[in-house]
Amino acid sequence: MSETETTHTASAARPVVVEDDSPAGIPRAREVARTFADNLAPAPAAETAETLALVVSELATNALRHGGGRYRMRLHADQDTLHVAMSDPNPTPPRERTPDLNGGTGGFGWHMVRRLTSNIAITHGPGRGKTLHAALPR
Repeated sequence: MSETETTHTASAARPVVVEDDSPAGIPRAREVARTFADNLAPAPAAETAETLALVVSELATNALRHGGGRYRMRLHADQDTLHVAMSDPNPTPPRERTPDLNGGTGGFGWHMVRRLTSNIAITHGPGRGKTLHAALPR
């Protein structure tokens, strides 16, 4: 390679793990996700970082509301993909429900996560709980 040639490869950042059991953990999880994306080399587009933060926010909210009141989030990235693993103690998988347009009881989160991610899978564990694995194009 000559002095004028450069290579552009995405680095894989160290995984980040966050655990929380309070509603205050939701904005913290969003901020951790944004910071994680911003520290990647090269950093994904700002829109991608915001999409990651939104997916993390929805998954953390669902874990707190429906998953047993606590979560463990793991973020990692490879050259092409941003990965989120959100674990909670409830083994019941998320379910689709009709969004409540008038009463404010929600129903939008799981639809949103499925729409914003390129892939989502659910596995059993840790323990009796479940882990949602979401992938977003980098």
